[in-house]
Amino acid sequence: MQMSLFPLSAVLFPYGRMPLRIFERRYVDLVRDSMRSGEGFGIVRLEAGAETGGEGLPLLAPVGTVARIVDWDQLDGGLLGITVVGEQRFSLLGHHRADSGLIVGEVELLSPPSPGAMQEQWAPMVELLTGLEAHPHVQRIGLDVDHDDAWQVAYALLQLLPLDEGFKALLLDIADIDELMSQLDEVLGDMSGED
Repeated sequence: MQMSLFPLSAVLFPYGRMPLRIFERRYVDLVRDSMRSGEGFGIVRLEAGAETGGEGLPLLAPVGTVARIVDWDQLDGGLLGITVVGEQRFSLLGHHRADSGLIVGEVELLSPPSPGAMQEQWAPMVELLTGLEAHPHVQRIGLDVDHDDAWQVAYALLQLLPLDEGFKALLLDIADIDELMSQLDEVLGDMSGED
């Protein structure tokens, strides 16, 4: 299926929320069309190349996330502020630049993972997420996470933690909860200085 894409330097995870500031006409049109139709658009990591105009096509990550607009606001200077929530992941099979300048992808939607039961060894991740959810910035974006679903906990942490976006894009591609939690546990150990 074809889907309009919003290439970003950042990664959106399922269940994650992300504020965006929109100013280019083609993206204002994309947002308007999405809000009218209720359909989402794809957010995919821009890995190399110019997203805006220029020659050739940008290099995009192989996996992205369908984004749905859940809030919007008119910002100073004529900017449009929106908040999106991540839904289903997709594989990017190819892309081209439409006459409007938008990047349009040929995508294959990936089956959403079944809820993954939280295991005892992952309890510190829930504690960390609970602490992050108390932060005013996180409260502002309205994150809504089921702490009993390991996928939601992992995706929410990956959305919020200050990790390299290229690394996040690799983790978005993981389809096994044990592997994802193992990677996340290793990252958290590195961040805390533990061996």
